[in-house]
Parts: sequence; C-alpha cells; structure tokens
Amino acid sequence: MTIRVLLVDDEPLLRMAFSMVLEAQDDMVAVGEAGDGAEAVRLTGELRPDVVLMDVRMPGVDGIEATGRIVARYPEAKVLILTTFDLDEYAFAGLRAGASGFLLKNALPEELLAAIRCVAAGDAVVAPRITRLLLENFAHRLPTGSGDGAFGDDRLDRITAREREVLTQVGLGLSNSEIAETLHLAEATVKTHISRILLKLELRDRVQAVVFAYETRLVQPG
Repeated sequence: MTIRVLLVDDEPLLRMAFSMVLEAQDDMVAVGEAGDGAEAVRLTGELRPDVVLMDVRMPGVDGIEATGRIVARYPEAKVLILTTFDLDEYAFAGLRAGASGFLLKNALPEELLAAIRCVAAGDAVVAPRITRLLLENFAHRLPTGSGDGAFGDDRLDRITAREREVLTQVGLGLSNSEIAETLHLAEATVKTHISRILLKLELRDRVQAVVFAYETRLVQPG
C-alpha cells in the first residue's frame, strides 16, 4: 500500500526537501503541499492523505489549530507534528490536539520515513514515557479537578475496573510487558485490554491514552 502524505510547512525549501525524501521511497508519495494551517485542512479534505506532516509555527492558522480541525473532521488522517524541541509546549499542544506523535525537525531522513510508516500503520510515534514527561512539564495546562481520582469524562464509565487499571499503567509510561508483570497478566491479555480501551474511549492511539489518563487524573502529575 502506498502511503499518501500531505506536507505542511510555510518554508517552500523544507517542503521540497521532504518531498524529495518521500518520492525516493517505493511505498510513499507526497500528494500535496500546504503553506499554512487553513490550506492544510482544506487539502486534507480534498486529497485524503494517510499522514499529514505538520509544522506548528505558521502564519494565520498554526499547526496546532489545524491539527485539531483535521482530527475532528477527518479522523482517518494521522497527524505527525514537526517541532524544534521534543519537550516543548508545541509538542504538548499537538498531542492534546490529537496528533499521533511528533518528530524533531532535524531528524534524519530514515527517522522521518520510519515515523511516517509507524503513524500510517496506526501506531504512535512518541513513546508513552516521553508523553508522560511532556505532561509532567506542562501539567499546569491540564484541567484542574478537586479531590483524588478521575473526574470530568463520562467515557470512563465505559471501561471495566481492570481496564481502568491497565489504562493507569499506560499513563505511567509502562510497556505492555511491564504492565503484564505489574498486574500479573499475560502480555497478550494486556494488548487485548488496550485495544478495547482505545475503542471504548474513542482514542486514536496509545499516546492519546496517556493524555487521557492525565486529563482525567487517573495519573496525577508529579
């Protein structure tokens, strides 16, 4: 299957460089280019890319707002945020807006290609531990609840007590094998629980599950 990629950056030279890297691959094609967020949203609707490679700092509609619009309107399109620093506020905002991960702008071509393939396959590019570090750094941006435990999202009622335990461990940044050891489960059982959690909570991927765990205070910052 050929992965269709939309390139979004306000610098034409960068778009050209990314396009050249993609076109050298047998399994990828750059289906279009956008110079700002508004154009990115419009072209996503017209071209229906599998992956949107999204810069964040652009004039007019920035990459964060564009990501939120694309995720809401075209959930089949996966957004990969391009950022300067892996623990900056743009990476944090991009994940909260619904991006499936982020990539440093100075990443090597092979890292870019691997990230695009990963996102297209439905996986998240950012490791849950990195997502947790982001949320720890920017926890003051999250909703404020009172008391202990989860709050503010009725979707939590959709999952079982065991699934809530698994989600909490995902939020702590544990891998499937680590969760299996902690909760005394088979790793295959953990994978099944996570798949059901994502489905029931209408989450795109594991990174979004970590964000959700923090926003609902299943995992407390700090």
